Amino acid sequence: MYFVDRSVAVIKPKAPFLAWLNAVPDNDMIELTLDALRADSTVILLPEFDEPEEAVAHVDEIFEQLFRLELASWYEDESLWPQDRSLKTFWEWFDVEIHSTLLDTVDADIMNSPLDPA
Repeated sequence: MYFVDRSVAVIKPKAPFLAWLNAVPDNDMIELTLDALRADSTVILLPEFDEPEEAVAHVDEIFEQLFRLELASWYEDESLWPQDRSLKTFWEWFDVEIHSTLLDTVDADIMNSPLDPA
């Protein structure tokens, strides 16, 4: 195992996100539960931080990208997205768990590719 010089944030949807999903017009998905929605959450790597507040501040800096990513993972049509995508709304719609220790258990290089910035 190897220590990785990153922290981790787990982005977990909250009830307002679920309410938006279930209210999208012509939604043909089965009725989701919050537990089901939170069971497989987005995990992002962050720089290492000395204090959890520093990690939260970093999430604040990139919240627009995270909000867009979460919305687009369900609906790419931005006209279906909520109009209010402010920092305040982000924190009302998502819990963010910060974890300071990341271990790599795979003895191979990590492959990565840039995310579409749109």
